Amino acid sequence: MNQKIDLLSLSRSDLQDWVEITEKRFRSDQIYRWLWKQGVRTFDEMSNLPESLRNRLKSEAALQTITLSKTQSSADGTAKMLFKLDSGRYVETVLIPDFDEEGNPWRLTVCVSSQVGCAMGCSFCATGTMGFQQNLTAGEIFDQVRAANNLSLELYGHRITNIVFMGMGEPLLNYDAVLGSVEKLVSEDGMGLAARRITISTVGLAGRIRDLAVEDYKVNLAVSLHSPFDAKRSSIMPVNRKAKTDLGALMESIEYYTKSTGRKVTYEYCMFEGFNDAVADAAELAKIVSRAPSKVNLIMYNPVVGLGFNKSSEETLNSFISRLVQDRVRVTVRRSRGQDIDAACGQLAVKYTDVSKS
Repeated sequence: MNQKIDLLSLSRSDLQDWVEITEKRFRSDQIYRWLWKQGVRTFDEMSNLPESLRNRLKSEAALQTITLSKTQSSADGTAKMLFKLDSGRYVETVLIPDFDEEGNPWRLTVCVSSQVGCAMGCSFCATGTMGFQQNLTAGEIFDQVRAANNLSLELYGHRITNIVFMGMGEPLLNYDAVLGSVEKLVSEDGMGLAARRITISTVGLAGRIRDLAVEDYKVNLAVSLHSPFDAKRSSIMPVNRKAKTDLGALMESIEYYTKSTGRKVTYEYCMFEGFNDAVADAAELAKIVSRAPSKVNLIMYNPVVGLGFNKSSEETLNSFISRLVQDRVRVTVRRSRGQDIDAACGQLAVKYTDVSKS
């Protein structure tokens, strides 16, 4: 028996090619809208398709989606969702609300996962302790966003406003699926979100950053830097130990990206007490980021038991910021959100596993 094709993994053009073996083109457009705009996940719901086509879909195709297993709520309004994949593995997704002075949500961000676990092995990140287990499909990524959007509507009466690929995994190691999900998220026949509201974060895969520049999906790019010194960065980020992805190669790719796209890049810089938070680190960081249009997002570290890092003090943070501002670096600070439910940056690490289907 032939294995069924997962329609949720196909690009729009691939879906057209598959459907048009026996049908006219408008049928593939109808299916695409059912899947990505209406969000249906059974073929019987596709009511404007002829019965013969629905029967073909049932016989030859599948819709490999995710199942919500658990939702946790933080005291600050952050919500973490645990999803079970068809493989039996699990991923986590986080909905992060930002409130105005009157307590109204003005920004609703979903932090989405692209892999189960992560192969990059950054020594400060809980996800890295899982190792790499599985890439997610474009459909599994999209459905995290769809579920978070439904939760946002339920809790706050508003759609999500932003998407960040900063959950579990290295997005650029699952390049095709990540960009396949972006295609569906921004399509008018999909969720219709603005590309400028989507940010892809990477530890710094130089080659893939160049690919992003060439393909230019109009999304934002964030790069996890965490140290402006090669030796120090290599000690906490194994990706920096290779010539093709060390600090020099990374900066060349970022310069290429900003010149090609005309967009700034955001450097993510997690503050670790006594490691990368000295004024000398700030001075060198200012030199590094001056090479391309950019801003720096300082992250107050969210402690992970057993990893041996602590967050910097407010006094140290202020001194660091002052040194960056002295060199006219645009800088923002990201505070911990959802820390009480292990939903903050660097804390995602699934403790559930059921791979009976794999």
